[in-house]
Amino acid sequence: MPDDVAPLDLPTLLPSDWQAVLTPHLDPAVTADLGRFVAGEYATQTVFPPVEDLFSAYRHCAPQDCRVLILGQDPYHKAGQAHGLSFSVRDGVAVPPSLRNVFKELGEDLGVPKPAGGNLSGWADQGVLLLNSVLTVRQATPGSHANKGWEEFTDATIRALDALEHRVVFLLWGGYARKKAALVTNSRHVVLEAGHPSPMNPRGFLGSRPFSAANKALADAGLPTVEWERTAG
Repeated sequence: MPDDVAPLDLPTLLPSDWQAVLTPHLDPAVTADLGRFVAGEYATQTVFPPVEDLFSAYRHCAPQDCRVLILGQDPYHKAGQAHGLSFSVRDGVAVPPSLRNVFKELGEDLGVPKPAGGNLSGWADQGVLLLNSVLTVRQATPGSHANKGWEEFTDATIRALDALEHRVVFLLWGGYARKKAALVTNSRHVVLEAGHPSPMNPRGFLGSRPFSAANKALADAGLPTVEWERTAG
């Protein structure tokens, strides 16, 4: 990191309710190193999402309101796509292939017509935490910010959700996300695993019916279901 760039104190950028539940699960040294790395990358590289959208998932979905987690891997790496919500893209941006498959499954599962755009903030505002395991990426360089400390940060988020007293449904799609099932230890929660929705993975996601299964798990716990047709905010 350049000497004239101040490190980011990442926990202080979170909403206060998330700060409270995450801090017990974070290693201060790892988090500080991550803050220095991320600050340096934003200062010297083109990084997505923009820093003001870094913690959008947390701002849209407070811990006490979180009912579902959908876990991605890292943000979209093309200009204008990523805005801090996993699988989601900004209004007016072409729907990426994986999200097209998510919408295809949504239609097959619940009969929801294909949404007009790929902005999923409407899900986030209903208590669906759209979280990536790695929250930043260099332009045109997928995976460039892996193994820098973000994984520990988002693992802490999963542990914080696991400690909540109400049911959370964890939708883990693909081999990477499915490894996180081990972090969910409380029997009140429900883990629903499936293949990744990428078109390069032709089996394991389509036909998994995750949306109806998530709503059943929520209803079984006496919680409101998600109106999955409300994609846009």
